[in-house]
Amino acid sequence: MKAVGSTRVAWPANRPVPPADWNGRPPPREHNPTHPLAASLQLAGHRPVAVSGVSDASVRRAATLLPDVPVVSPSEVLERAELVLLTVPDDALPGLVAGLAETGAVRPGQLLVHTSGRFGTAVLDPATRVGALPLALHPAMTFTGTRVDVQRLAGCSFGVTAPEPLRMAAEALVIEMGGEPEWIEEDARPLYHAALAIGANHLVTLVAQAMELLRRAGVGAPDRMLGPLLGAALDNALRSGDAALTGPVARGDAGTVAAHVSELRKHAPQSVEGYLAMARTTADRALAHGLLKPELAEDLLGVLANIGTGPANPGTGPQEDQGPDHPEEGDR
Repeated sequence: MKAVGSTRVAWPANRPVPPADWNGRPPPREHNPTHPLAASLQLAGHRPVAVSGVSDASVRRAATLLPDVPVVSPSEVLERAELVLLTVPDDALPGLVAGLAETGAVRPGQLLVHTSGRFGTAVLDPATRVGALPLALHPAMTFTGTRVDVQRLAGCSFGVTAPEPLRMAAEALVIEMGGEPEWIEEDARPLYHAALAIGANHLVTLVAQAMELLRRAGVGAPDRMLGPLLGAALDNALRSGDAALTGPVARGDAGTVAAHVSELRKHAPQSVEGYLAMARTTADRALAHGLLKPELAEDLLGVLANIGTGPANPGTGPQEDQGPDHPEEGDR
């Protein structure tokens, strides 16, 4: 597990805090860090007092981001800190919270913050029942375990879920870290997290796969080739959504798609299933948004259905002229 904490750090007079009567305790004045969030809070004036980590990698990250902060057991972290960050994998969080509550490690009035994208504050209920103040603060960012992570929090959106009396405190913590709070309802957290996984985690897989295929095709610097292309595609997608779609699927070039699958089967058969799934999804979205002509969509989807179960025929499907009407061909 990873948990972090700080102490002896007063909330400035102009900082929003939860009301004094929340769970009968005054607002928390100290907190516990290990994660870029902890390091960011330290830069904002909080003083970390303890960190806990199970794996060697966790301990190394703590040493990098929070030098001179003692590494102790999870129960000691909670004993020392008034604000505790729980930065464990999603599936480990419920058991961790239950265990901390059952062993009496959680104190009334202690601000308990988890960074899971999947969960809201309900996962903290065992701790809330014994008086903890629950917050879910999930940075929509990927981290490296180095100091660059702290810089990446500047302008980063946070998926925030909090009880109404603690919303101002949650907002204050996010702003102190340089982030922007985005309020997520409790029951929307799994969908919110799925969206981020599709956009970020799957992107890494797609990019790594594309670089691997380019190397097999003889490209010496696939990262240099993909960088400008993917940067432009991402920018266009963020600006225009589905209207940014280009390439053979959006154009309905069924023969080109069939040729792609034929080559993938020869050189990277493990990539075929993913290519087909993305091609079908792209075709559906392009058709729904009027980018793909219905008559071409029928041929394309027919090809995708056929090559999903049998050998691809590169000559299958209509071929369109790739002249001036298709200036984007070189980009995909």
